Amino acid sequence: MSHDSLRPVAEPFQPKLIATLREGYSLRLLGADALAGLTVAVVALPLSLAIAIASGLPPSHGLAAAIVGGFLVSALSGSRHQIGGPAGAFIVLVSACVAEIGVEGLLLATLMSGLMLVLVGALRFGTYIKYIPYPVTVGFTAGIGVIILISQIAPFLGLTLAGPEPSAVLSKLAALWAARDTANPAAIAVAAGTVAMILLLRRFRPHWPGMLLAVGLAAAAVALVGLPVETIGSRFGAMPRTLPAPSLPPIGAEAVMAALPFALAFTLLGAIESLLSAVVADGMTGRRHRSNVELVGQGVANVAAAMTGGMPVTGTIARTATNVRAGAHGPVAGMIHALALLVFLLLAAPLVAYIPLAALAGVLVVVAWGMVEREAVLVLLRSSRADAAVVATVFLLTVFRDLTEAIIVGVALGALAFIRRMSDAVAVEMADEETDEALAADPDLVVYRLKGAFFFGAAATVGAVLERIADRHRAFVVDFAAVPFIDSSGARAIELVARKAERQGVTLILSGLSDTVAPVLAAHGVAPPRVRVFPTLPEAIRALRP
Repeated sequence: MSHDSLRPVAEPFQPKLIATLREGYSLRLLGADALAGLTVAVVALPLSLAIAIASGLPPSHGLAAAIVGGFLVSALSGSRHQIGGPAGAFIVLVSACVAEIGVEGLLLATLMSGLMLVLVGALRFGTYIKYIPYPVTVGFTAGIGVIILISQIAPFLGLTLAGPEPSAVLSKLAALWAARDTANPAAIAVAAGTVAMILLLRRFRPHWPGMLLAVGLAAAAVALVGLPVETIGSRFGAMPRTLPAPSLPPIGAEAVMAALPFALAFTLLGAIESLLSAVVADGMTGRRHRSNVELVGQGVANVAAAMTGGMPVTGTIARTATNVRAGAHGPVAGMIHALALLVFLLLAAPLVAYIPLAALAGVLVVVAWGMVEREAVLVLLRSSRADAAVVATVFLLTVFRDLTEAIIVGVALGALAFIRRMSDAVAVEMADEETDEALAADPDLVVYRLKGAFFFGAAATVGAVLERIADRHRAFVVDFAAVPFIDSSGARAIELVARKAERQGVTLILSGLSDTVAPVLAAHGVAPPRVRVFPTLPEAIRALRP
C-alpha cells in the first residue's frame, strides 16, 4: 500500500441529496423514505420538546430547531441518513448560555456557530476532526450523560427549589438535597411510569414509538385524572402554532464578544457530534459520508435555525440510527421528518400544553443513560493506563469543569499517549551475523536496522544510539527499509550522525530509503556525496566487502 493511499481524499462539495437523486428516485423509494421519516418524527417530537425545556428554553425553540434545522441538515448533508435537530449533548452549553446572555444571546451564538461551521467545512478541516481519539469521545459522552441525569432530578422528583437551580454539578446536588422534602409523589409516579413504559416497549415492542406513546399516555393521565404535576402549559403557556418569521438576532460588538465563547463551544461540539453520527450511519449502511460537506450543511442549518428562533442543531446519533433501521433510502427521509413535525405544529400544537414535565424528564433519563457507553468505558479502563487516564480525565472535566476544556485536554492527553507509544515502537537493531559472512568476520563493519516511524518522539534516543555506533566502527550501514516515515527531528538526528562520521572519517551508508524518507533526509543535507546511499541492504553490504 502506498503512503498516498492513506492520505485524506479530497471530496467534492456536493450534498448527498444530489447524488441520491442522480442515481434515480422512484415512488417506491419515496415510500420507504416517507415511512422512515414519519418514524423518526415520532421519536424526535418528545425529544425536541424535552431537550429545549431541559436547556432552559420554551419548547417552541426545540421544535423550531428540529423543523428548520432538521430539514436543512438532511437536504445539505454529506451523509445519506443524517437526522439533525436539538441534541442532548447541547443541554449543558445551551442552559449555561441562556443563563449568562439570555435567549437573544443564544440565537446570536447559534448564528455565529453556523457561520463558523461553514468556514470549517469550506476550509476542509472536517477531515481532521475525525481523528479525535476514541477514549475522548467515550469519556465526553459519558460525562454529558451524567450531567443530563443530574439535571433531570428536579423535574423527575417534582422538587421545588428555593431559588434558581445552580449550574455547577456540586452546587446543583446540594440544592437538590436541600429541596428533598418538596418531592411530589405524583410527579415521581409519572416520571417512573414513563421510564418503565419506554423500556418495556423497547424490550417487547421495539418497533413501536415508545417515547411518544409513553409521553402521550402520561399527558392523557394528567389531563383526565387531574394529577397535581407541572405541565408544559402551566410552565410556558400555549404553544405557538406557527414558526416565527425569519429575522436576525440583535448584533453588536458587545453582544458578539459575549456570545463568542459559546459560539466556539457550539462549533466544536456540533462538529464532533455530527461527524460521529455520520460515522455511525456509515457503519450501519456501508456508505461513506463527506465530512466537509456535512459541516457546511450543519452550518447553514444553524444559521437558519437561529433566524427562526431555534436552538443549536447537529446530527443526532439516536435519530440517525432510527432512520437507518426504519429503512430510509436517502436524505428525503430526514426532510420528511422535519415536514411531519411542521404539520404537527400547525395542527396539534395545543396538545403539547398537557404534557407533564415529569414525563419529559423520564424521556431524558432514558436518553442520558443510553449515552453512557458502559461496556466501552470498562473496556478502555482495562485496555491500558493511558486510555484509562484519558477516559477518566475527560469524564471528570466534562462533569465538573467545562465541556470544551474536557475535549482539548483529552485530545492533548491522547496525543501524548500516542507519541509515547510510537516512540516506544521505534527500535535500533543490530543485524544478525547471518546477514553477511564478510561483515561477521570484520568487527569494523556493522549493519543496523531502524524500525518504526522515526519522528521527534524518538529522535533524541535513536540519534544518541547511532552516534555511539559511529565512535566504534570505520564504516556502518543504517537500513531504513522498515521506516515508513521520518520528520525533521528524525532527519536532524541522522544529520548529526553524518556530521560526526565525517569528522572521524567513518563511512556512513544508508539503505532502503522510501520515497517519503529520502526527500526529508536530503533536505537536511543527508545525501551523496556526504553519505553513500543504496536502494537495498544487500547492495549496501556488497559495497562494504573488501
